Amino acid sequence: MSFDSLSMRTRFSATFGALTAIVLIASAISIHALNNANTRFSSFVSGVQERAAMAQAIRAAVDDRAMAVRNLVLVSSPADIELERNAVFDAERRVETTLARFNAMVAAAQDASDEERSLAAEIGRVETRYRPVALEITRLAIDHRNDAAGAEIVSQCRPLLAALIKATNDYARVNRARADDMVRESQDRFARQRALLVVICLLAVATAMVSGLLITRGLLRALGAEPAALREVSRRIAGGDLSPVAGAAQAPAGSVFAAMSAMQSNLVSLIGQVKVSAGFIATGTSEIASGNQDLSSRTEQQASSLQQTASSMEELTATVKQNAQSARQASAMAANASDVARKGTEVVGRVVETMNDISQSSTKVADITGIIEDIAFQTNILALNAAVEAARAGEQGRGFAVVASEVRGLAQRSSSAAREIKDLIGASVQKIRDGARQANDAGDTIAEVVQAVARVTDITSEIAAASDEQSRGIEQVNQAIVQMDQVTHQNAALVEQAAAASSSLERQGRELHGAVASFRV
Repeated sequence: MSFDSLSMRTRFSATFGALTAIVLIASAISIHALNNANTRFSSFVSGVQERAAMAQAIRAAVDDRAMAVRNLVLVSSPADIELERNAVFDAERRVETTLARFNAMVAAAQDASDEERSLAAEIGRVETRYRPVALEITRLAIDHRNDAAGAEIVSQCRPLLAALIKATNDYARVNRARADDMVRESQDRFARQRALLVVICLLAVATAMVSGLLITRGLLRALGAEPAALREVSRRIAGGDLSPVAGAAQAPAGSVFAAMSAMQSNLVSLIGQVKVSAGFIATGTSEIASGNQDLSSRTEQQASSLQQTASSMEELTATVKQNAQSARQASAMAANASDVARKGTEVVGRVVETMNDISQSSTKVADITGIIEDIAFQTNILALNAAVEAARAGEQGRGFAVVASEVRGLAQRSSSAAREIKDLIGASVQKIRDGARQANDAGDTIAEVVQAVARVTDITSEIAAASDEQSRGIEQVNQAIVQMDQVTHQNAALVEQAAAASSSLERQGRELHGAVASFRV
């Protein structure tokens, strides 16, 4: 897809989008450069420069302390000694405080180099060795041992002070080199970013120029001529002058000028056709008027037939509704019968459960009767044994034998009665089981009746639903017939309107013929 094939909106959007993107890129680069410059300047001010100032403060405090120690050795009056002693301790506190802040700053600094950290550590190590020496000299001077204090200054204080001065000077040198490197790096970065911005600006200018040329050429190619020439052609066509347009043959294909020339040619052909068609309109409208009269009479006959059909459909609708109502009543009665049969099934089930409970109780009674029979049998045996023992006893056991005989008779009668009860209970249990089985059969039969009633209910429900559906369908047909009747009456009215429109159309055809005659071809 070439640039010339794009629409004007797409061309302008692409061009201004590219320019906007270039401006945004340049702005982003500028903002990024400013942020970097601000960050590096802040790092220089709050980092390198502040640490350098802190190192200078340490050096100044160390010098003040060394000068106060030396003066303390030289002075002799108590007032001067007190003054210099206070100066030593004040300088000592400043050295300690400043050194602690300096070490904390170096430890927290992310831009500190290894050499800078090493020199900072060296300052701390030398100060750690120098502090007790300075305090010892101060103590000797306060005790008026100036000779020993002077010897201590020469032997230990001066070398340590020189080492401390060297360490601070080295740190200052490294800091200056670091600052110079940051300045050079900032200058190099500025030069690169300036060159990049210049390139981006030149690219934006080139993009704007190329886009302007392409858009101008595309507009001229799309228009095909200058806007003034197009305006003149439009004015001539609007005034009814359809004569050939000068220079249209040289216009690029697809341009507005070529399209206007084609429109002029098509209008010439169209006007000729309209003139011919206007003559036929008058003839056709008279034929339409006569046809509308015939259509009106047939439409009235159709309306009468539709009214009769609508009356018959209303009667059919009433009959179907009555059938649906009867089917719903039958469905309701079948549902009631199903409920009654279902309740009968539940009653039979409860009867079966009751008979099962009676059967279980009868079985338990039979078991108890068996136990009684066993007891009677054992009592009979015991009575027999007692009679035998009474016979052995002779005259003394005669009364006991009579009692044993009576007990044996009671035991035999109890056993006989228990057997009869057992037989009766067995017969009752068998009858109860037969009754339970018959009740189960009755329950199954009632369940089948419930299912049959349910099927009858479903069938009657389906019949009722089908009747309702038929009723709705007939109502829809009835409504359709009513609508057809209404449409037929509307058609009759429209036929009358069409007749009036035919007369109006004939008049407008004559007016159209007169209007077309005003064009110059």
